[in-house]
Amino acid sequence: MDAWTETRLMDTVRAFQPACVILAAADLDVFTILGRRPMSDVALAAALDANVRATTILLDALAALELLEKDDAGYRVSPEVARLLSADSPSSVLAALRHQANCLRRWGQLARVVRDGGPAERTPSIRGEAADVEAFIGAMDVFSGPIAPTVVERLGPLRFQRLLDIGGASGTWTIAFLRAVPGGTAVLFDLPEVTPLAKERLTAANLIDRVALVPGDYDHDDLPGGADLAWLSAIAHQNSREQNRALFARIHAALTADGTLAIRDVVLDRSRTKPPAGALFAVNMLVGTEGGNSYTFEEYRDDLATAGFADVELLYQDEGMHSLIRARKA
Repeated sequence: MDAWTETRLMDTVRAFQPACVILAAADLDVFTILGRRPMSDVALAAALDANVRATTILLDALAALELLEKDDAGYRVSPEVARLLSADSPSSVLAALRHQANCLRRWGQLARVVRDGGPAERTPSIRGEAADVEAFIGAMDVFSGPIAPTVVERLGPLRFQRLLDIGGASGTWTIAFLRAVPGGTAVLFDLPEVTPLAKERLTAANLIDRVALVPGDYDHDDLPGGADLAWLSAIAHQNSREQNRALFARIHAALTADGTLAIRDVVLDRSRTKPPAGALFAVNMLVGTEGGNSYTFEEYRDDLATAGFADVELLYQDEGMHSLIRARKA
Protein backbone atom coordinates (compact mmCIF):
# COMPACT_ATOMS: atom_id res chain seq x y z
CA MET A 1 0.00 0.00 0.00
CA ASP A 2 1.25 3.48 -0.85
CA ALA A 3 2.41 5.64 2.03
CA TRP A 4 0.08 8.34 3.26
CA THR A 5 1.16 11.78 2.04
CA GLU A 6 -0.52 15.16 2.19
CA THR A 7 -1.49 14.80 -1.48
CA ARG A 8 -2.97 11.33 -1.05
CA LEU A 9 -4.83 12.39 2.08
CA MET A 10 -6.37 15.47 0.44
CA ASP A 11 -7.27 13.56 -2.73
CA THR A 12 -9.06 10.97 -0.58
CA VAL A 13 -10.95 13.58 1.41
CA ARG A 14 -11.95 15.61 -1.67
CA ALA A 15 -13.42 12.52 -3.34
CA PHE A 16 -16.81 13.55 -1.94
CA GLN A 17 -16.97 16.49 -4.36
CA PRO A 18 -17.48 14.66 -7.69
CA ALA A 19 -19.68 12.15 -5.86
CA CYS A 20 -21.98 14.93 -4.67
CA VAL A 21 -22.19 16.42 -8.17
CA ILE A 22 -23.11 13.08 -9.75
CA LEU A 23 -25.60 12.12 -7.05
CA ALA A 24 -27.36 15.48 -7.18
CA ALA A 25 -27.76 15.04 -10.92
CA ALA A 26 -29.16 11.55 -10.33
CA ASP A 27 -31.71 12.83 -7.81
CA LEU A 28 -32.72 15.61 -10.20
CA ASP A 29 -32.93 13.14 -13.13
CA VAL A 30 -30.62 15.29 -15.26
CA PHE A 31 -29.32 12.35 -17.29
CA THR A 32 -32.78 11.09 -18.24
CA ILE A 33 -33.97 14.50 -19.37
CA LEU A 34 -30.85 15.35 -21.37
CA GLY A 35 -30.75 11.81 -22.73
CA ARG A 36 -34.04 12.50 -24.49
CA ARG A 37 -32.86 15.72 -26.09
CA PRO A 38 -30.06 18.27 -25.66
CA MET A 39 -30.95 21.45 -23.78
CA SER A 40 -29.54 24.78 -22.75
CA ASP A 41 -28.98 25.47 -19.09
CA VAL A 42 -31.98 27.81 -19.08
CA ALA A 43 -34.26 25.21 -20.65
CA LEU A 44 -33.13 22.49 -18.27
CA ALA A 45 -33.57 24.74 -15.25
CA ALA A 46 -37.15 25.35 -16.39
CA ALA A 47 -37.72 21.61 -16.84
CA LEU A 48 -36.37 20.96 -13.34
CA ASP A 49 -38.15 23.95 -11.81
CA ALA A 50 -34.68 24.89 -10.54
CA ASN A 51 -32.52 27.98 -10.19
CA VAL A 52 -30.74 28.88 -13.45
CA ARG A 53 -27.39 29.87 -11.89
CA ALA A 54 -27.29 26.72 -9.78
CA THR A 55 -28.28 24.53 -12.73
CA THR A 56 -25.54 26.03 -14.89
CA ILE A 57 -22.87 25.41 -12.26
CA LEU A 58 -24.01 21.80 -11.82
CA LEU A 59 -24.06 21.16 -15.58
CA ASP A 60 -20.60 22.64 -16.06
CA ALA A 61 -19.24 20.45 -13.27
CA LEU A 62 -20.79 17.39 -14.93
CA ALA A 63 -19.22 18.40 -18.24
CA ALA A 64 -15.86 18.82 -16.48
CA LEU A 65 -16.25 15.27 -15.17
CA GLU A 66 -16.98 14.19 -18.78
CA LEU A 67 -20.46 12.95 -17.89
CA LEU A 68 -22.05 15.59 -20.14
CA GLU A 69 -20.97 17.09 -23.44
CA LYS A 70 -21.19 20.87 -23.79
CA ASP A 71 -21.24 23.00 -26.94
CA ASP A 72 -22.63 26.36 -27.97
CA ALA A 73 -26.14 24.91 -28.20
CA GLY A 74 -26.13 23.55 -24.66
CA TYR A 75 -25.62 20.18 -23.00
CA ARG A 76 -26.13 16.59 -24.12
CA VAL A 77 -25.63 13.08 -22.76
CA SER A 78 -23.54 10.60 -24.73
CA PRO A 79 -25.13 7.21 -25.50
CA GLU A 80 -22.56 5.56 -23.21
CA VAL A 81 -23.55 7.68 -20.21
CA ALA A 82 -27.27 7.50 -21.03
CA ARG A 83 -27.05 3.70 -21.02
CA LEU A 84 -25.87 3.84 -17.39
CA LEU A 85 -27.72 6.83 -15.99
CA SER A 86 -30.94 7.42 -17.89
CA ALA A 87 -34.14 6.01 -16.42
CA ASP A 88 -35.11 5.12 -20.00
CA SER A 89 -32.28 2.59 -20.30
CA PRO A 90 -32.81 -1.09 -19.37
CA SER A 91 -29.14 -1.12 -18.25
CA SER A 92 -29.51 1.91 -15.97
CA VAL A 93 -27.84 1.97 -12.55
CA LEU A 94 -29.69 5.16 -11.63
CA ALA A 95 -31.48 3.52 -8.69
CA ALA A 96 -28.13 2.50 -7.20
CA LEU A 97 -26.85 6.08 -7.42
CA ARG A 98 -29.97 7.42 -5.76
CA HIS A 99 -29.54 4.90 -2.95
CA GLN A 100 -25.93 6.09 -2.54
CA ALA A 101 -27.21 9.67 -2.33
CA ASN A 102 -29.39 8.62 0.60
CA CYS A 103 -26.38 6.94 2.21
CA LEU A 104 -24.28 10.06 1.70
CA ARG A 105 -26.77 12.19 3.60
CA ARG A 106 -26.36 9.85 6.57
CA TRP A 107 -22.57 9.53 6.30
CA GLY A 108 -22.29 13.32 6.50
CA GLN A 109 -23.54 13.03 10.10
CA LEU A 110 -20.92 10.46 11.14
CA ALA A 111 -19.15 12.56 13.79
CA ARG A 112 -22.45 13.26 15.55
CA VAL A 113 -23.46 9.60 15.24
CA VAL A 114 -20.21 8.46 16.88
CA ARG A 115 -20.69 10.95 19.70
CA ASP A 116 -24.36 10.18 20.29
CA GLY A 117 -24.56 6.52 19.25
CA GLY A 118 -26.66 6.93 16.12
CA PRO A 119 -28.25 6.25 13.82
CA ALA A 120 -28.17 9.36 11.66
CA GLU A 121 -31.27 11.43 11.11
CA ARG A 122 -33.01 10.30 7.94
CA THR A 123 -33.61 13.13 5.51
CA PRO A 124 -35.69 12.21 2.43
CA SER A 125 -34.36 13.13 -0.98
CA ILE A 126 -36.08 15.77 -3.05
CA ARG A 127 -37.99 12.89 -4.66
CA GLY A 128 -39.68 11.86 -1.37
CA GLU A 129 -39.71 8.87 0.98
CA ALA A 130 -41.64 6.50 -1.30
CA ALA A 131 -39.20 7.14 -4.13
CA ASP A 132 -36.29 6.53 -1.76
CA VAL A 133 -37.69 3.11 -0.83
CA GLU A 134 -38.09 2.28 -4.52
CA ALA A 135 -34.49 3.40 -5.14
CA PHE A 136 -33.27 1.08 -2.37
CA ILE A 137 -35.11 -1.89 -3.86
CA GLY A 138 -33.86 -1.00 -7.33
CA ALA A 139 -30.31 -0.64 -6.05
CA MET A 140 -30.41 -4.12 -4.57
CA ASP A 141 -31.32 -5.48 -8.00
CA VAL A 142 -28.54 -3.46 -9.68
CA PHE A 143 -25.98 -4.80 -7.20
CA SER A 144 -27.22 -8.39 -7.11
CA GLY A 145 -28.75 -9.11 -10.52
CA PRO A 146 -25.56 -9.58 -12.53
CA ILE A 147 -23.84 -11.81 -9.97
CA ALA A 148 -26.83 -13.76 -8.61
CA PRO A 149 -26.42 -16.85 -10.85
CA THR A 150 -22.73 -17.12 -9.92
CA VAL A 151 -23.45 -16.78 -6.19
CA VAL A 152 -26.18 -19.43 -6.34
CA GLU A 153 -23.79 -21.75 -8.18
CA ARG A 154 -21.25 -21.36 -5.33
CA LEU A 155 -23.72 -23.01 -2.97
CA GLY A 156 -22.95 -26.27 -4.73
CA PRO A 157 -25.43 -28.78 -6.17
CA LEU A 158 -28.86 -27.45 -5.25
CA ARG A 159 -31.93 -29.53 -4.46
CA PHE A 160 -34.95 -27.94 -2.85
CA GLN A 161 -38.69 -28.31 -3.11
CA ARG A 162 -39.61 -25.01 -1.51
CA LEU A 163 -37.39 -21.95 -1.09
CA LEU A 164 -38.10 -19.27 1.51
CA ASP A 165 -36.56 -15.99 0.32
CA ILE A 166 -36.59 -13.76 3.42
CA GLY A 167 -36.64 -10.05 2.62
CA GLY A 168 -36.69 -11.03 -1.03
CA ALA A 169 -37.20 -7.46 -2.31
CA SER A 170 -37.99 -7.41 -6.03
CA GLY A 171 -37.28 -11.10 -6.54
CA THR A 172 -33.71 -11.03 -7.86
CA TRP A 173 -32.58 -14.03 -5.80
CA THR A 174 -35.83 -15.96 -6.13
CA ILE A 175 -35.41 -15.73 -9.91
CA ALA A 176 -31.83 -17.02 -9.74
CA PHE A 177 -32.76 -19.95 -7.49
CA LEU A 178 -35.81 -21.01 -9.52
CA ARG A 179 -33.80 -20.90 -12.74
CA ALA A 180 -31.12 -23.06 -11.09
CA VAL A 181 -33.71 -25.60 -9.85
CA PRO A 182 -36.49 -25.85 -12.47
CA GLY A 183 -38.63 -28.14 -10.30
CA GLY A 184 -38.57 -25.93 -7.21
CA THR A 185 -41.07 -23.43 -5.89
CA ALA A 186 -40.55 -20.39 -3.69
CA VAL A 187 -42.10 -18.15 -1.07
CA LEU A 188 -40.95 -14.54 -1.17
CA PHE A 189 -41.49 -12.83 2.17
CA ASP A 190 -41.14 -9.05 2.47
CA LEU A 191 -42.98 -5.90 3.50
CA PRO A 192 -46.40 -5.20 1.95
CA GLU A 193 -45.10 -2.19 0.03
CA VAL A 194 -42.33 -4.30 -1.52
CA THR A 195 -44.14 -7.41 -2.74
CA PRO A 196 -45.89 -5.60 -5.66
CA LEU A 197 -42.41 -4.80 -7.07
CA ALA A 198 -41.55 -8.49 -6.78
CA LYS A 199 -44.76 -9.50 -8.53
CA GLU A 200 -43.89 -7.23 -11.44
CA ARG A 201 -40.39 -8.66 -11.88
CA LEU A 202 -41.40 -12.28 -11.37
CA THR A 203 -44.18 -11.90 -13.90
CA ALA A 204 -41.74 -10.45 -16.42
CA ALA A 205 -39.43 -13.42 -15.75
CA ASN A 206 -42.33 -15.87 -16.37
CA LEU A 207 -41.87 -17.35 -12.89
CA ILE A 208 -44.81 -15.90 -10.97
CA ASP A 209 -46.73 -19.21 -11.14
CA ARG A 210 -43.97 -20.86 -9.05
CA VAL A 211 -43.88 -18.19 -6.33
CA ALA A 212 -46.11 -17.31 -3.40
CA LEU A 213 -45.79 -13.68 -2.34
CA VAL A 214 -46.33 -13.33 1.42
CA PRO A 215 -46.28 -9.84 2.99
CA GLY A 216 -44.85 -9.45 6.48
CA ASP A 217 -42.04 -8.13 8.67
CA TYR A 218 -39.24 -10.64 9.24
CA ASP A 219 -38.17 -8.81 12.39
CA HIS A 220 -41.50 -9.45 14.11
CA ASP A 221 -43.73 -11.90 12.23
CA ASP A 222 -43.60 -15.67 12.08
CA LEU A 223 -42.17 -16.86 8.78
CA PRO A 224 -44.12 -19.04 6.33
CA GLY A 225 -43.42 -22.71 7.05
CA GLY A 226 -42.70 -25.71 4.87
CA ALA A 227 -39.48 -24.59 3.16
CA ASP A 228 -36.49 -26.93 2.98
CA LEU A 229 -34.13 -24.08 2.01
CA ALA A 230 -34.15 -20.59 3.50
CA TRP A 231 -32.20 -17.76 1.86
CA LEU A 232 -31.15 -14.70 3.91
CA SER A 233 -29.44 -12.24 1.58
CA ALA A 234 -27.93 -8.97 2.87
CA ILE A 235 -30.32 -8.90 5.83
CA ALA A 236 -28.26 -9.92 8.87
CA HIS A 237 -26.02 -6.84 8.72
CA GLN A 238 -29.05 -4.62 9.30
CA ASN A 239 -29.65 -6.24 12.71
CA SER A 240 -27.94 -6.41 16.06
CA ARG A 241 -26.72 -9.83 17.13
CA GLU A 242 -29.71 -10.13 19.46
CA GLN A 243 -32.05 -9.42 16.56
CA ASN A 244 -30.23 -11.95 14.41
CA ARG A 245 -30.53 -14.67 17.05
CA ALA A 246 -34.27 -14.05 17.18
CA LEU A 247 -34.52 -14.07 13.38
CA PHE A 248 -32.43 -17.23 13.09
CA ALA A 249 -34.75 -18.89 15.62
CA ARG A 250 -37.81 -17.95 13.53
CA ILE A 251 -36.10 -19.35 10.43
CA HIS A 252 -35.25 -22.55 12.32
CA ALA A 253 -38.90 -22.93 13.29
CA ALA A 254 -40.11 -22.34 9.74
CA LEU A 255 -37.80 -24.88 8.06
CA THR A 256 -38.66 -28.51 7.51
CA ALA A 257 -36.81 -31.08 9.66
CA ASP A 258 -34.08 -31.51 7.04
CA GLY A 259 -33.98 -27.81 6.17
CA THR A 260 -30.95 -25.65 5.40
CA LEU A 261 -30.29 -21.95 5.84
CA ALA A 262 -27.95 -20.12 3.45
CA ILE A 263 -26.75 -16.60 4.26
CA ARG A 264 -25.19 -14.10 1.87
CA ASP A 265 -23.55 -11.12 3.57
CA VAL A 266 -20.36 -9.36 4.56
CA VAL A 267 -18.11 -11.59 6.68
CA LEU A 268 -15.21 -9.99 8.55
CA ASP A 269 -12.06 -11.69 9.81
CA ARG A 270 -11.38 -11.90 13.55
CA SER A 271 -9.60 -8.51 13.54
CA ARG A 272 -12.75 -6.83 12.11
CA THR A 273 -10.50 -4.81 9.76
CA LYS A 274 -10.53 -7.12 6.73
CA PRO A 275 -11.83 -7.10 4.16
CA PRO A 276 -11.63 -3.27 4.17
CA ALA A 277 -14.97 -2.97 2.35
CA GLY A 278 -16.58 -4.91 5.18
CA ALA A 279 -15.14 -2.61 7.84
CA LEU A 280 -16.41 0.43 5.92
CA PHE A 281 -19.79 -1.22 5.47
CA ALA A 282 -20.05 -1.45 9.26
CA VAL A 283 -19.92 2.36 9.25
CA ASN A 284 -22.82 2.35 6.79
CA MET A 285 -24.79 0.28 9.29
CA LEU A 286 -23.73 2.58 12.13
CA VAL A 287 -25.22 5.64 10.43
CA GLY A 288 -28.18 3.80 8.94
CA THR A 289 -29.50 1.39 11.57
CA GLU A 290 -30.16 1.10 15.29
CA GLY A 291 -27.95 -1.93 15.84
CA GLY A 292 -26.61 -3.21 12.52
CA ASN A 293 -22.98 -4.12 11.88
CA SER A 294 -20.63 -6.28 9.85
CA TYR A 295 -20.02 -9.62 11.59
CA THR A 296 -17.30 -12.26 11.74
CA PHE A 297 -17.87 -15.89 10.83
CA GLU A 298 -17.38 -16.81 14.47
CA GLU A 299 -20.20 -14.45 15.47
CA TYR A 300 -22.50 -15.93 12.82
CA ARG A 301 -21.57 -19.46 13.93
CA ASP A 302 -22.31 -18.74 17.59
CA ASP A 303 -25.59 -16.99 16.88
CA LEU A 304 -26.77 -19.73 14.53
CA ALA A 305 -25.88 -22.38 17.09
CA THR A 306 -27.82 -20.48 19.75
CA ALA A 307 -30.85 -20.60 17.42
CA GLY A 308 -30.52 -24.37 17.00
CA PHE A 309 -28.50 -24.73 13.81
CA ALA A 310 -25.59 -27.13 13.32
CA ASP A 311 -22.83 -27.79 10.78
CA VAL A 312 -22.28 -24.06 10.25
CA GLU A 313 -19.70 -23.52 7.50
CA LEU A 314 -18.20 -20.64 5.56
CA LEU A 315 -18.65 -21.74 1.97
CA TYR A 316 -17.16 -18.71 0.27
CA GLN A 317 -15.22 -15.67 1.48
CA ASP A 318 -15.77 -12.50 -0.55
CA GLU A 319 -14.19 -9.07 -0.39
CA GLY A 320 -17.64 -7.51 -0.28
CA MET A 321 -21.24 -8.61 0.23
CA HIS A 322 -21.10 -12.05 -1.41
CA SER A 323 -19.64 -14.25 1.33
CA LEU A 324 -21.72 -17.39 1.87
CA ILE A 325 -22.53 -19.26 5.10
CA ARG A 326 -24.56 -22.44 5.27
CA ALA A 327 -26.13 -24.11 8.31
CA ARG A 328 -28.28 -27.20 8.83
CA LYS A 329 -31.36 -27.36 11.03
CA ALA A 330 -30.52 -29.51 14.04
